[in-house]
Order: sequence, then structure tokens, then C-alpha cells
Amino acid sequence: MAEAVGKSNDLLTVKLDVTSRVDAEAAVRAALDRFGGIDVLVNNAASFYAGYFEELTPEQFERQLAVSLIGPMNVTRAVLPVMRKQRSGLIISISSSAGLAAGFEFVSAYAASKFGIEGWMESLQAEVAPFGINTIIVNPGFFRTELLTEQSTNYAGASIADYDERRAEQLKFWKSQNGLQSGDPAKLARALITIASKEPPPRRFIAGADAIATAEQKVADLKAQIEAERDLSTSLDFDDARASGATSN
Repeated sequence: MAEAVGKSNDLLTVKLDVTSRVDAEAAVRAALDRFGGIDVLVNNAASFYAGYFEELTPEQFERQLAVSLIGPMNVTRAVLPVMRKQRSGLIISISSSAGLAAGFEFVSAYAASKFGIEGWMESLQAEVAPFGINTIIVNPGFFRTELLTEQSTNYAGASIADYDERRAEQLKFWKSQNGLQSGDPAKLARALITIASKEPPPRRFIAGADAIATAEQKVADLKAQIEAERDLSTSLDFDDARASGATSN
């Protein structure tokens, strides 16, 4: 990377395997030694283990979580003491539209890691806000990154005949999408700079027209599901609690 981007007093490249806590801690120390502090952390590491849940091995599922969920946790854990001492900082974690709505095939491992990012970051925001630290969840749609390249995507093996026909269709689709995604990563990078500069920063940024459509459909689905079972859902308190509430009103 250093060769690709060149040298600059404002740039430091270090070895970082996010699945290694030792690497994460060493990278933070190197940044502190060079710059004296850390203002913004962007958790962007990810991989893609694609396939039907039954055909993904437990080891593949664990590797997905290790890179896309535990990895960001390792780096954040190393950075937080610095930001707490500064009483300032911003943590941006790249989730996915699949972290909001994953009602489609072949992404169970990836979606699990991104839904994990969502819950962790929402809770973390409440924990670190008193220290002047903010968090942003970013939900990109389809961007033309390296996520779908052969180096970044791993497919489950064909082990269950019941999935044969649909698996063939899914493999054809995912392999055909690399390089055709509509989202421009350079524009997304500039958008992240824009939202990171806001005061206060937004808790969430839905990135891309396709991601907005996914989020809007998820909101509509949730509203419909709530209304469909509202009477049953609101009838589940203990009877004495409901009577007490009615009396107090």
C-alpha cells in the first residue's frame, strides 16, 4: 500500500490483521507514536463467505465472523482507551444493507456478521457517548469494491442436492456482479468525510439509492408486521400490571 499511495507526513501504513489483537494494539501504538492521537477509526474490514447456511461449514462461518465482526471489535478495543483519554473520537463502522434486511438467499454468514455490527455499535454508542466519543453505522448498497473478487469471496461447497438448482443460479448471479456494482467507492469515501465532519455526526448513514430502497422496504415491512399482530402483542403483560396501568390512567 505504501508503494501505491506514496509517502506523506500525514500517512502511515502498518501491518494489520484485524483478527489479531496483537496486530491491532501494535497499529494503535504506531499511530500514537506518529500522530499523538487518533481522531477517527473506520472499521472497514470484511470478507464474503457466500452460500446456503447448511452448506457453509462451521469453520467458514467462524471465519466470516472473525473478519467482519470480531476483527472490528479487536481494533475498536485497542483504540477506545486512546479516545477515552482524549475525551473525543469518532468510530465509523461499515455495515451493509444486508445488516438492515437480509431476506434473500446465499448471505446468511455475511448478514449474521453485519447484523452483529449493528447491535454492537448501537449499544457501544450508549456506552462511550459520555466520554465525547461518537459512532456512525454505515449501510452501503452495492459498491464496486473488491468484496466480490475471487480473492475476497469464498463459496460454500456443493454438498446438498436439494440446493443444486438454486445454488447454480446464485453462483452465476454473484460471480457476474463483480465490477458491475453501481456504487462508486470514491464518492462513498468523500461522503464519509462529509458526515464525519458534521456536528453532531449522524448515528447512521444509508449509502446508495439501492440501500435507501432496502431500508424503506424494511421499515414498511416492520410497520406491517407490527399492525398485523398489535392486539396480540399488547396483551402479554401480567393481568395485574395491565389493571394497575388502566387505574393510574
